[in-house]
Amino acid sequence: MILPLSNSDKKRLLTPIKKTILQYKMIEDGDRVAIGLSGGKDSSTLLYLLTLLRRQLPFDFELIPISLSLGFKDFDISPLKTFVEELGHELYLKETNISQIVFEYKQEKNPCSLCANLRRGILFEYAASLNCNKLAYGHHLDDGIETFLMNLIYGGKLGVFKPMTHMDRSNITLIRPMLAIEEKTIKQFVKSKNIPVIHNPCPANKNTKREEMKELVNNLSMKYPDLRKNFMTGAMNVQEEDFWKINR
Repeated sequence: MILPLSNSDKKRLLTPIKKTILQYKMIEDGDRVAIGLSGGKDSSTLLYLLTLLRRQLPFDFELIPISLSLGFKDFDISPLKTFVEELGHELYLKETNISQIVFEYKQEKNPCSLCANLRRGILFEYAASLNCNKLAYGHHLDDGIETFLMNLIYGGKLGVFKPMTHMDRSNITLIRPMLAIEEKTIKQFVKSKNIPVIHNPCPANKNTKREEMKELVNNLSMKYPDLRKNFMTGAMNVQEEDFWKINR
């Protein structure tokens, strides 16, 4: 069941996501948008907000909630299924053996990259099989900053994921509608609306490079309160001539 948003939630959640969608033309009339649901706070918030926006945006589109079962034992998907149905949707679930591939067959010491690649490939393939032309991820502003820092510190490059990326192989466009929303706002929203959050059973959970970057961002923002806002402004106003590019 969709509950009315407070004025504060409209300002901090609905207005930014609506502006981002319209600014980048992420969703258009007739789109069939798959939403990758993990059971976590971000993707569930995305589904909630897009369900609300279907009533407000001046065009019609479909929402197709999809989720992957990664093969972990004792992973109860029923709270997510109930949540999706209460919002008026059907949850499409794809069974996989990703956990066995990553932790048993490959025995990866740094499993996150392989797991992400496997999940991404299966998600796009599954979305295509459901005749979707868009796939929405629940990435938010903090994710963008953390990715930028990971690329810089661990990869030696300057870069961050894009709001939209077309995947030629699957002919699906990946969209990230929540890029202008801070993680703390999502946490507050999930708590206020009692949105179910399923515990991540992955052995690597909370023990990753991304968690290091999350802590770094939080520490920096305590000293520089405008960090998130300034990052978003900078990411939208990149000047290539400001970098040390070598002509080859």
